[in-house]
Amino acid sequence: MEKANPEQVGDCPDRPPYELLLICPSGLSPSQVSVVFDEAYDRIPHPAIALENSVSEIWDLRVQQNSSLFNGIKFRYSGQALLSGADSNHLPRVCLHLGLTDYRTFVGTNLNPMWEKFLVPSEDDRRKCQHTSSPLGNGAVVETSDKKILVLQRSYNVGEFPGHYVFPGGHPEPEAVGIVSHQYAKDSNNAELISNRISQEMFDSIIREAVEEIGVPATTLCNPHFIGISRRDLNVRPAAFFFIKCNLQSKEIQQFYSRAQDGYESTQLYTVSMNDLEIMAPKMPGCHQGGFALYKLMVEAAKDT
Repeated sequence: MEKANPEQVGDCPDRPPYELLLICPSGLSPSQVSVVFDEAYDRIPHPAIALENSVSEIWDLRVQQNSSLFNGIKFRYSGQALLSGADSNHLPRVCLHLGLTDYRTFVGTNLNPMWEKFLVPSEDDRRKCQHTSSPLGNGAVVETSDKKILVLQRSYNVGEFPGHYVFPGGHPEPEAVGIVSHQYAKDSNNAELISNRISQEMFDSIIREAVEEIGVPATTLCNPHFIGISRRDLNVRPAAFFFIKCNLQSKEIQQFYSRAQDGYESTQLYTVSMNDLEIMAPKMPGCHQGGFALYKLMVEAAKDT
């Protein structure tokens, strides 16, 4: 497990459209992933008043264009700490640093046409993105029993990357563990319990997303393994990626997909080989290209064991 160094790819002329912020090729279980949830990891407003005001201006315009937009709360990714060999079994561990943000702020910062102005010139990643919403997304590399990988083609009606190829995914949800504000955590007598619930939500949420977007029963999915965090360069959008085995074959999954709850978000499900995925990857958003890179590192690591 390693914290990736952005400088390793920063000077490369063929630099990919993503950064691997955290690489866990062995795959981590819930007991190896902890969370520190604190308002210290929330976004810091930008000191330029006009730029900061553009957040609400852009949101108000979007709502006028689409009255169905909902300003839901999300976990904000701020960084992580490696805790290698910190448990009694000497297994690698990672601690994620999470705050709170919301969809309105994401639209107004990360998706702002002036999003690069929110970035701070710094080699310190946390400082670089301190003024962006940076909600933590998630994605699942799902492998079928006949060794195919599941890839969705996004609908042309979605807000981000319409028509692109993606892995199933979405976001871990604060409300799924009863969090609506930091005050809830402050009022709780057991901060450790809250952190444990958030950590488990990282894993529970990716199963929910796979079930809702692919349509397969949760009982057909094995326990997820956390393989790292990728962030696309465009809009500095972070996402946690997981590897999940499914005990169904490709043809069976296609039948379930036709009844998927969130099937409207995509137009087609592909079951592809590694070679096919290499061809499709350039048509993925940067963070999902990074998810594929994390999966390949996991496959390579498995060969060496």
